[in-house]
Formats: sequence, C-alpha cells, structure tokens
Amino acid sequence: MKYPIGIQRFEKIRKEDWVYVDKTEHIFNLVQGGTCYFLSRPRRFGKSMLLSTLEAYFQGKKHLFKGLAIEQLETEWTEHAVLHIDLNAKPFQKVEDLYDLLNDQLTIYEKMYDSVAVDKSPEGRLRQLIRAAKQKTGRNVVVLVDEYDKPILQAIGNEELQTEFRNALKAFYGVLKSADGDLRFAMLTGVTKFSKVSVFSDLNNLNDISMDDRYNEICGISQQELHDVFDEEIGKLAVANEQSKEEAYETLRQRYDGYHFCPNASGMYNPFSVLLALQKREYGSFWFSTGTPTYLVQLMKEADLNPYALSGYEASASELDSIQISVDNPIAVLYQSGYLTIKGYDSRFKVYTLDYPNDEVKEGIKHLTKTLSYR
Repeated sequence: MKYPIGIQRFEKIRKEDWVYVDKTEHIFNLVQGGTCYFLSRPRRFGKSMLLSTLEAYFQGKKHLFKGLAIEQLETEWTEHAVLHIDLNAKPFQKVEDLYDLLNDQLTIYEKMYDSVAVDKSPEGRLRQLIRAAKQKTGRNVVVLVDEYDKPILQAIGNEELQTEFRNALKAFYGVLKSADGDLRFAMLTGVTKFSKVSVFSDLNNLNDISMDDRYNEICGISQQELHDVFDEEIGKLAVANEQSKEEAYETLRQRYDGYHFCPNASGMYNPFSVLLALQKREYGSFWFSTGTPTYLVQLMKEADLNPYALSGYEASASELDSIQISVDNPIAVLYQSGYLTIKGYDSRFKVYTLDYPNDEVKEGIKHLTKTLSYR
C-alpha cells in the first residue's frame, strides 16, 4: 500500500495509485447543500486534500473519481473555473508578503481567463477575475481558500501587524459576498476561528460547518474507514509489534483516535499519525513531533498553563467558538487547534467537557509545558 504522506493533491494520488480514504459522498452532500462554507480543523488533518478533491470535482475530472462513491451520485460533471488560493505557501513577516502571495496566485489565473483589472488591489483583481472567468466559461465560478488564517496567526504578539493582515484579508474575502451571484461554490479552511467575525464580518452568507455533525467525518479517518481501508495493514503493524490485530487496533485508538468536532459525534483518527504508524509499523508521536505552532507555544507560555488542569475542563459553546485569542483563556485555540476535544456535552446547561483527544497529544502537551516551565 502506498501511503500519501506529504501529498496534498487529489489528482496525483489518484493517477499514481496512492491510498485514498473516500470522502466523496460527504463532498457531494456538501456541494448539493449550499454555496459558501467555512471549515476549521487541526493542522495536518486533511483540509488541503479536501480542497484539492473539490477542485478536481468542479473541474469535471470524472475519470479521477472512478470507483469512488461520488461516481454513482453525480450525473452531470459540469466543468467550472476554479480559483484555488493557498495561503500556506510562504511565511508572512509583513503585510507586503501577503500582497505578494495573493498577487502572484491571481496573476496565474488572470492569464488563464484573460482578466485585466482596473483596480490593482488584490480584492479588485479577484472581483474582476471572477467576472472574467464566468464570462469566458459561461458558468459560475468556484473559489477555494486554504489556510485563510495563517498570516494572522503568524503575527500573534504584534497587534499592529495583525490589524494590517485582518484589514487586507477582510477586503479580499469580502469579494465573495459581493460576487455571490457569480459563484457556484466557495470554501475557506483554516485552523482557528479566532478572527472569524473581524475577517468575515462582510461575509454573512458563510456557512460554518466546523461543528456540524453532518460533516464530522469530512476530514480525518473514522473507525469504520480504518477497518475498511487498512485492516490488512493493521495486521502487519500487529506482527511487527508482537501484538494481536485486536491489540493493534486498541493501541491505534488510544494514541490517535478521539477527535470530536461536535457533541455526540463519533471520534476521528488523526490521518497523519495513522498513516505514518502504518508505514513505519511502529507507534510514535508523529503529529506532535512535527512541531507545535509558534502561536500556540507563545500562548501557552504566557498563560502558564497547568496541563493537568486541562483534562475535564468545562467550557460554554461561546467559549469554544471564541473569535479572540486571550492569554487569560486560551481554551478556544487549544480546542480549535486539536489539542483539546469534546468528551461530553450537557444539553441542559449547554456546557462542553473537554479533554485531550488521545495519548499522543496528552503526552506531548505535558512534555511541552514542562519544557516551557524550565525556560
């Protein structure tokens, strides 16, 4: 089995026969159910793959979906212009870095769709580009934005720069509201929702599905998918670690399962850690060892978090959906970033009980906070 670790292009995975966990039924339902979406998920959880799959779908590349669920669901396979903006492509140290990235990506699409903007700002170019793409193809346009929040997250601790990033992104994303009549579909993904109101305040048609149980399994690996796709490989993992297959399943569950994105939803496995465990045939702290984001390290250090106090933490719905990063209460960012997850919900008082999703995260957080306390 070929494991697509580090591969984020759906077309490459399908053409080169890398393993793909079929999410296309969820994608079909998403597309049929609305137009403009927002999704928050932890890093390395499949957001980029989701957008890449949507891109191939809206480009009408039916041949890439042979044997997948959507092949039996979709009958038209209409081709649309797809504008895929990726903010994960470079670091952002000043607002000009953001403008450079946006302008570089917009230039590629302007050449494809013969778009010439009078307003040379990124938002002006995007608005004209959507019009030009629709005029050239005769169909409404698809816009996909990956890691919408990366510039703002990298500027934590620098309020002036954060404000510049927010203002620039607010104007850019606001085009999706004014261009609503020219859009077939739009989706923005990111790790956090902390800047949701300030950045998306003009985009009130955005449907946030981050805590929607209908789309709980749209990223990550479910228990059923683990059995259906990887059962034979888990047998090999068991042999390599002198376990029974049942013991291997249980170890995977304890180390990498447990992400709950809405009340009473089934747990999801971290795909990055699962694929590496199966490829290497060993259990490691793969997701955590790739590096805790700088913004989270800074937040935890300033908040002087006690890792033992986080287990069983009770939070309100408004706290989990917070749009502000606060040293006094960093729980929302820990939850949105995947370091805490929902373990229980009291519907009477609308209170969530949070905990570490699994042993990989629990061990990593405790080690990190111990290290920070010695600095």
